[in-house]
This record gives sequence, structure tokens and C-alpha cells, in this order.
Amino acid sequence: MVFWVFGYGSLVWNPGFEYDEKVIGFIKDYRRVFDLACIDHRGTPEHPARTCTLEYTEGAICWGAAYCVRGGPEKEKKTMEYLERRECEYDSKTLVNFYKEEDSLEPTLTGVIVFTSTPDKESNKYYLGPAPLEEMASQIATAHGPCGNNRDYLFLLEKAMFDIGHEEDMVIELANEVRKVLGKGNGILIEKKLEKKLAAQPHIPHKDNIPGLQLHPLPEAIAMDS
Repeated sequence: MVFWVFGYGSLVWNPGFEYDEKVIGFIKDYRRVFDLACIDHRGTPEHPARTCTLEYTEGAICWGAAYCVRGGPEKEKKTMEYLERRECEYDSKTLVNFYKEEDSLEPTLTGVIVFTSTPDKESNKYYLGPAPLEEMASQIATAHGPCGNNRDYLFLLEKAMFDIGHEEDMVIELANEVRKVLGKGNGILIEKKLEKKLAAQPHIPHKDNIPGLQLHPLPEAIAMDS
């Protein structure tokens, strides 16, 4: 027994489950969009985060990673239960063909599972829909939840796409707009306060006072956006 699942968001850099094989490639006729709300991981019900979902677009391609899970029904069931908890804001599981760059005409894999969301605000309470770039950037720059900031999700996706050799213009543009937002107003004030505090303690090296970004394992009971 074996199944494959395609990751296009946080699954690209943090699958969170035991897998037997990882393959970099793409699916056709879908594009990545930040139209889905996350209210229990990177955001809250009052201030939802924006995370990735897929939008059907004929002729488009979406790069990501496909993960293979082998080992029999029990292992498959355990993995799928984990994914369904983690991807609870996605209301559909779609089967797609998966392609590798060196063989882009014939699918390398068929029947690959991908978690998607219905683009309808009436039937899908997590669907936010599109918004102007500046509005999305402002939301992403300020949203945060129990497991981290919305902006970190975007920056980690940007890095993950770079790492697999397939940067995406939309992701880069949105990330740069978020950086602009963070460079204004309170962001600058916070940075100046931190610099002032460090200057008052010259005997302590700066590097010991500014903790680096640390990623902590996500508890299973908390859904994680992808």
C-alpha cells in the first residue's frame, strides 16, 4: 500500500509526518493564492491570518513537494489523520497528476492527494477571497496566533521555494510588500527601542541579546496551515 500527498505551503518545508520519499515537482492548472483564513495557528478568529490555497487556473503550474507514505493501512491511516487535523481549514481533497521538470509532458505520478479549499464564502467559512496586495500585506504583517506569526509563514515559504530552485514571483512580491509594512510605524519604533536598550548594556554582546528564530514542533491537536 502507498499513497502520495502534494504540499504547496508549509508542507514544503515542514511536512510533520514520517514519509518514505520526497520528490520536487509541480501540478498543472492550479496556482498558489493567499485566499484562505487561518484562525488557530498563525491567526485568530478576530484577526485571521492569510495562508495558501490553490485556485484552478488553466495553463498554470504550481511547484511544490510530493511525499510518499508506505507501510500498510495503519501507517497510512495515522498519516492521513494527522494531515486532516493539520489541514482542517481545507474542505476538499483532490486527486491530481504530478510532474517532474525533466518529464513535464507525462505525469510522474497520478492520483496524488492535495488539500484544497472551495472558493466560495457561502459554503466555506475559511475562504477570504482575493484582496489588493497592500491589504494582504498589512494583514499578514500583523496577524499572529498560538503557533507563530503570519509573516513567518510567508517568509518560510519564500525561502522554501528558493531552496527547491523554483522561486515564485507572486510570493516574492507579497513578501517584499510585507517587509515594507514592517519597515513603517511601530516596526521602526520597536527596533529603535531595542537598539537603545542594547546600547545601555555595552558589556553584553548584541548577539547574546537578540534571540534567533526558533521553530518548535507543532502539537498534534493544533491545526497547521499549508
